[in-house]
Amino acid sequence: MHYPRLVTEPVDVLWTGENAPVHAHPGDAGADLVSTEAFVLQPGERRLVGTGLRIALPDGHVAFVVPRSGLAAKHGITIVNAPGTVDSGYRGEVKVALLNTDASEPYEVHVGDRIAQVVVMPVPRVTYTRVEELPDSVRGEGGFGSSGYGDHRSGALYGAADDFQEGTGA
Repeated sequence: MHYPRLVTEPVDVLWTGENAPVHAHPGDAGADLVSTEAFVLQPGERRLVGTGLRIALPDGHVAFVVPRSGLAAKHGITIVNAPGTVDSGYRGEVKVALLNTDASEPYEVHVGDRIAQVVVMPVPRVTYTRVEELPDSVRGEGGFGSSGYGDHRSGALYGAADDFQEGTGA
């Protein structure tokens, strides 16, 4: 795939607001976004949270708002629509749809807490061409669960792989 510029070439993203997105470590793909609100997210509750950040992406780029792995693993905090898509033409505040998946523990968020990450990526211009029939592929029409599921104890693979071995799959 050919990108409009090299993936390693720096991209200048203009921003306004109180807190710039910050990469915690050199080479990190995601830059932290912080909350401008203090609240408690109850078990099973979701909330649209402001970051105070507005960005201007260059044409041919998109920003994805993704969960922070530590919040997800330690507290069950994730993003409902992960990844959230910020198109290059959007100039409004970047907000995060947080969800507390923990069944019993509320999660407290303070102003300035890191609640998500933003990842900027190049995207090619796409045209959609209608055809009468799509070309064949190895995967075919296999969708959810089509690659099977594994029993890690025995090394066996079940699901679509069973169909393939029996000669009934693609």
